Amino acid sequence: MPKVTDAHRAARRDEIIDAALRCFSERGIQRTSMADIIDASGLSAGAIYGHFAGKKELFAATAERVLSARTAEVEDLRHAGVVPSPGELMATVLRGIDREPFSHVIVQLWGDAAADPEIRALVQGVFARLRGMIEANLLAWAVANPDRIEGSAEAWARSVAPAVLGLGPGFLLQRAVIDDFDAEGYIRAVTSLLPR
Repeated sequence: MPKVTDAHRAARRDEIIDAALRCFSERGIQRTSMADIIDASGLSAGAIYGHFAGKKELFAATAERVLSARTAEVEDLRHAGVVPSPGELMATVLRGIDREPFSHVIVQLWGDAAADPEIRALVQGVFARLRGMIEANLLAWAVANPDRIEGSAEAWARSVAPAVLGLGPGFLLQRAVIDDFDAEGYIRAVTSLLPR
């Protein structure tokens, strides 16, 4: 029997995550069963469970996908020699989230995290990584602009990161529940409010 490559396994995982996201979008997380995901993927139950132990792991994978994409976009700026200001950093993150076709599922995930300790632990891990990425970029900007902050760059970045991180959930929640939410207006306001 031929050996399954890492690329094939990664592609299969992405295929399963895509099916789960479609189901979560159509039915909501709570009303989506693993049987629904199996049907939507066109794969066998064994193929699904060979990659994910269950729906909670799929929740984490959806959040991880969104986080990884945002991290890559910010890293692209840094590789281009740009140290984004806090406003530019969040504009990049929020515009990326706005392009995600299934990002509204993340709001459902947070709701489930409030009631389910296992999901909360998964979400906390994703938030910790996101906060770390934001804090590292805030620190780089503060080091490059010491005249724009008070105190040490490290202390400033550490203290500001939770508030800056909070702008993302605020964006997602309003976009999910307010019919006439102006996403680009929100992003412009964030850019003008944060140091630049």
